[in-house]
Amino acid sequence: MVGAASPAGAARPACPAARPNQARCLTLIVSGRVHPNVAGWGPADFQARYDLPSTTKGSGQIVAVVDAYDNPNAASDLAAYRTQFGLGTANLTKFNQDGKTSNFPRGSSAWGIESDLDVEMVSATCPLCTIYLVEANSADTSDLDTAEAEAVKLGAHIVSSSWACLGITTCGSKRAFSHKGVAYLAAASDTGSQEAAPADFDTVAAIGGTTLSKSGSSYSETAWSTPGGCAMAIKKPVWQHDTDCSYRLANDAAAVATNIAEYDSYGYGGWFTIDGTSAAAPLIAGVFGLAGNAAAQDGGRTFWLKKHHKSLYDISGCSGYGYGQYSTCTGWGTPKGIGAF
Repeated sequence: MVGAASPAGAARPACPAARPNQARCLTLIVSGRVHPNVAGWGPADFQARYDLPSTTKGSGQIVAVVDAYDNPNAASDLAAYRTQFGLGTANLTKFNQDGKTSNFPRGSSAWGIESDLDVEMVSATCPLCTIYLVEANSADTSDLDTAEAEAVKLGAHIVSSSWACLGITTCGSKRAFSHKGVAYLAAASDTGSQEAAPADFDTVAAIGGTTLSKSGSSYSETAWSTPGGCAMAIKKPVWQHDTDCSYRLANDAAAVATNIAEYDSYGYGGWFTIDGTSAAAPLIAGVFGLAGNAAAQDGGRTFWLKKHHKSLYDISGCSGYGYGQYSTCTGWGTPKGIGAF
């Protein structure tokens, strides 16, 4: 498959605009139904581009994804995705925000698209990882914060969130993303806004997006529309060493965020392609699962360590602020193996 950026204006948000103190999932639907000829990038592309040991690493690592509302078809949809791409049987458990495997919240076809994408992207990079889908009662940040905390209580080593309060850094509680020994990731803003919680919390790795291309057997990436920037309400982490922003600077790293294959039978009805950092965050969560070093992480700190930069691809094409290998669109880059994780 040869990928390209989606045509301008072609994508539409899966989730509706959010009210104050309510988060919005960040998946952007691009194409219509494409079954049986699956389009878009798949696991083999991610694993090849990022040189990942996906067939041998990740066993025993628990990656939780937190979403709002119930997707009653999450298990069967993930099975369809993994069957299509030869990933074997998933180790997936679905929980409500109180940690129960029953009494799930009311369903949402829009958020169901997001939750399917999240578990599929973790599977794409870390098929041997154990996956927890923790479903909040609603998109209110109080419920999502509860689900974040419950994911840690359930034993998750890595927690990924593909939703955001766009244009604001005070939405939700940083305490829900601050458990020591857990790697937190969140999708960065993919709009014109530079700020988005929870990605901008200094305890969270903010993940931007790229556009992937392939020529013959070679892959390349350029920056996608994830502006990043200076989160004015967030104190600068001690591990950030730039001098142009006196507050938290995002993003920290990036992964593919355009022309990605997804299967969803609940909200969409088959195969289609999506854009969004909502794919990039769980892809990177799976890479953390492969590395098995979640307990040593502190937000995006690992990507700011100079010794790790050689294990990240330097991505060009960002019009935002940057210096050296760093850019606000893609942070320090995309995975080149698991050495930076």
